[in-house]
Amino acid sequence: MNLKKYTDYGLRVLLFAGLKSDGELASIKEISEVYDISTHHLGKIVHELNKLGLLETIRGRNGGIRLAKPPEEINVGLVVRQLEDDFALFECFDRGQNHCVISPGCTLKHVVNKALHAFFKVLDEYTLKDLIHNENELKELMGINRLRE
Repeated sequence: MNLKKYTDYGLRVLLFAGLKSDGELASIKEISEVYDISTHHLGKIVHELNKLGLLETIRGRNGGIRLAKPPEEINVGLVVRQLEDDFALFECFDRGQNHCVISPGCTLKHVVNKALHAFFKVLDEYTLKDLIHNENELKELMGINRLRE
């Protein structure tokens, strides 16, 4: 299985915002510089995360973004489900486009479906807070403390 870069970047934006001090705003520009991702692409992701109620965006000269809820309330499995639009790993997972002749008797699709459920079961066990438990190390790697200086 391969998740989209969009989902990867969305999780990275949430990680970055989650590492900011209480109420401190992050900017798309600084996130772009830390991760070396286009500001245009990040703008689309931030817009989507805002629509999903995960980020709060503040407009204006001193604007930016911050988490819309505490990191312990942001479930990783739910975020991945919201950002990904296709979990049809095989043709037979797509009810409208299944032309596989062995589908009615195939056991492989059940095995893969079970694996997909196990994947989400693990992701559902974690929140954003769990992903930023090593806050000081992540801030150092991202240069977050240096960004203020």
